[in-house]
Amino acid sequence: MSEYTAEHAQAGLDAKLPSIETWPNQFKGYSITIEISEFTSICPKTGLPDFGKLSLTYEPDMLCLELKSFKYYLLAYRGLGIFYENVVNRILADVVQAIQPVSAELVGEFTPRGGLRSTITAQHRSNNTEKTSC
Repeated sequence: MSEYTAEHAQAGLDAKLPSIETWPNQFKGYSITIEISEFTSICPKTGLPDFGKLSLTYEPDMLCLELKSFKYYLLAYRGLGIFYENVVNRILADVVQAIQPVSAELVGEFTPRGGLRSTITAQHRSNNTEKTSC
């Protein structure tokens, strides 16, 4: 069995993906949850497809995610070799960069393989304790 390499571990982290568009938030103090029930990517080592469910919950500050562009962004992962852990952390980092939310959490529940099920959770909390008003 071949070893995992640094290239496997970093696969997909710097891939060029479609941009995530935004729109101006009109309210404060609420959360949005987006569920992606049919997420697909590729294992960078085996080339086999990975399937999972993603659940993004965020509290918007000044901006919200535009869903159509977010869908196209997620579809770009279908042909991308990237590990589960990197998927969750990369998507959360890209969402945070796009909208600078008050807080955000992304949970990835990936389908069992060989009897093992993986759930990865990544979280972001803004360092800015003073909320900006619209």
